[in-house]
Amino acid sequence: MNSFKEVFEHYQWDEIKARIGTVTRSDVLNSLQKKQKNINDFLNLLSPAAAQELELMAKMTRQLTQKRFGKTIQLYAPMYLSNECQNICTYCGFSLDNEVRRKTLSDTEVMIEASVLKSMGVNHILLVSGEANKTVGISYFLNAVRMLRPHFANISIEVQPLSEEEYVQLHQEGVYSVLVYQETYHQEVYKEYHPKGKKSNFHFRLDTPDRVGRAGIHKIGLGVLLGLEDWRVDSFFNALHIDYLQKQYWKSRFSVSFPRLRPAEGIIEPNFIMEDKDLLQLICAYRIWNEDLEISISTRENEKFRDNIISLGATSMSAASKTNPGGYAVDVESLEQFETSDERSMEEVKRSIRKAGYDPVMKDWDSAYSGFNYSDK
Repeated sequence: MNSFKEVFEHYQWDEIKARIGTVTRSDVLNSLQKKQKNINDFLNLLSPAAAQELELMAKMTRQLTQKRFGKTIQLYAPMYLSNECQNICTYCGFSLDNEVRRKTLSDTEVMIEASVLKSMGVNHILLVSGEANKTVGISYFLNAVRMLRPHFANISIEVQPLSEEEYVQLHQEGVYSVLVYQETYHQEVYKEYHPKGKKSNFHFRLDTPDRVGRAGIHKIGLGVLLGLEDWRVDSFFNALHIDYLQKQYWKSRFSVSFPRLRPAEGIIEPNFIMEDKDLLQLICAYRIWNEDLEISISTRENEKFRDNIISLGATSMSAASKTNPGGYAVDVESLEQFETSDERSMEEVKRSIRKAGYDPVMKDWDSAYSGFNYSDK
């Protein structure tokens, strides 16, 4: 099998929606009792019928997460490199049709931002940009990674889809993980949300995780933008995608994120409202279905929800996030991609994690052992 597209074409949006609506309580309980779960069990667990078993699902989620990941939460922070973008996306503050001041960080500005993040104790960094290949393309990303690699234990990127060769280059420079979101798997309406730019090519974006996997990237992160379309159907397709990728690129690790549509310059209102209880159910469904999956919670969510989710499935969280280029020090008033909801400092988030009985983790083993000499006694 060459790509997820071959799997995707065997499923229809309306058929999956209908299947989700016919799930019974008995189906849910059978899925919860099974030792080995498959994608059909995931469908059962995100159904309206499963919402009635949320307390049981939450208990199972807590136990499974502690068994696999312990009582730790990995903390990271994003660094936005640029808000320049050649795409029109109806839900994004960086959209080309927004008449706002654009900003791309220079080498000096990148290092100023890095120094602020280091002063906060950050050792995991996520590099983010809009899609503007002429100014923020592969050469720009490679240069940024080379500058930042000596200072951070772990570098991830969330940028425009790239070629397999370009992902190989990033892997060789030390990029640990790549995050790429399909936004929605509803192919018939995808073009309405992305009317202009390379992002309007549904299948090129759909094939991106395959290119990432073939390039040997250590971790691949997926997700959908919750609020564009029916969250249950979109999440089924996202899990189907992860299921395929895990079998095809079994050496890589996988994570899932849950970006809910947040206010930003010039964006649409959500078409589908997802309540906190719905998001909790979705997180539980992912964990019960896939014990090895890493689950990331961003500052799009408010502090109350994030505090409660510490013991209910989360394995990593962003903190003290700025979603605009230069937002930490260089240009705090530049256009942000979206408004954050949890605006606490890194130290405040760490205190909340400890209060819940968990350990906030700021660095990876590779940083601690990078200078280890195996001849030492």
